[in-house]
Amino acid sequence: MILSKKGLGIKPSPTLEIDTLAKKMKKQGIDVVSFGAGEPDFDTPDYIKKAAIEAIQSGFTKYTPASGTLELKQVICNKLKKDNDLEYVPANIVVSNGAKHSLLNAFQAICNPGDEIILFSPYWVSYPEIIKLAGAIPVIVNMDAKNNFKMHVKQIQAQITDKTKAILINSPNNPSGQVYERADLEKIATLAIEHDLFIISDEIYEKFLYEDYTHVSIASLNEKIKNNTILVNGVSKTYAMTGWRIGYTASNTAVAKIMSNIQSHETANPNSIAQKAAEAAISGDQSLIHEMITQFVSRRNYIVERIQSIQYLSCIVPNGAFYLMVNISQLIGKSIDGITILNADVFAKAMLEKVNVAVVPCTGFGVTGYIRLSYAIKLENIKIGLDRIEAFLQKVDDNEIV
Repeated sequence: MILSKKGLGIKPSPTLEIDTLAKKMKKQGIDVVSFGAGEPDFDTPDYIKKAAIEAIQSGFTKYTPASGTLELKQVICNKLKKDNDLEYVPANIVVSNGAKHSLLNAFQAICNPGDEIILFSPYWVSYPEIIKLAGAIPVIVNMDAKNNFKMHVKQIQAQITDKTKAILINSPNNPSGQVYERADLEKIATLAIEHDLFIISDEIYEKFLYEDYTHVSIASLNEKIKNNTILVNGVSKTYAMTGWRIGYTASNTAVAKIMSNIQSHETANPNSIAQKAAEAAISGDQSLIHEMITQFVSRRNYIVERIQSIQYLSCIVPNGAFYLMVNISQLIGKSIDGITILNADVFAKAMLEKVNVAVVPCTGFGVTGYIRLSYAIKLENIKIGLDRIEAFLQKVDDNEIV
């Protein structure tokens, strides 16, 4: 039997693979410290759980409109106005089964076979695969590590062709934690308008910013770029609701209608109960966010200081999200406890097998010589994990491969 070439060409998510393996080891009684998946360790707030329970008890368990309830859409519009200075109406909003689903809807709505989507490396592992699922071609623009992986407009300009359909941006960035400032976004917006391109703006980490950084949505710059932008967001990270699976898009009504039609056949409506929970989350008490940020800043400061103190390792200080990219290039070609570190994948496997620490190789993020550590785990576990990493690296044989 001949299987789908498109399906066969899709790679599994390395972050979920690592996380699944780590969880399996934990169930076997193995003491694993996992820096893997990007999932806040905080519990979903009680007021959100209560809204879900009330939805169940009141019988709100039937189909809703395919693109989400009017009430949730209006709450999202209010949020976008308050937080991002963006005017939308419910017809602009499509609620989906998580931001990942929203991204797939967006690319399916705008792409034809052979269209090209520009994205920047390092990128979230699912971007290229989602683009390919939509029949388009991911075009990678490699950002310079020496410039903290910040984008450069000339690099983007050089990749634009008559097949280019959109530019994908993600700020704060997973995995680098870098934040695009207004000046960066204005340059991207100018290119998009000049070449009549869509902007897919993944803003799922918008609330997790540190120091004096503020989030600017590219759609808020002017009406032209707003019309060209499909804004993607959700409740998973902000409200510790990863398992609830509610994401959303804001776009012009023509694109929103197509996405709604696609979703009506793919999945129909998102979970009705989770929609009520999301409505409560977005419109309710926001204090959890500030508590999480306080914790993340403390964890980030600790993990950065420790990594920078460990021989062979270095890192770029993240300005947002809750990830740290660790440069392990000094270890490539060296032997540790009998294992030759050929690349980040080998290093990650060795870490899990030798010291029960799960890290994510950045190969799937489009860069080599790096691993990603999530600090969305308790500080005590971060300390234990880094102690194990440091002890493991004390076994390095400095004789490199000839």
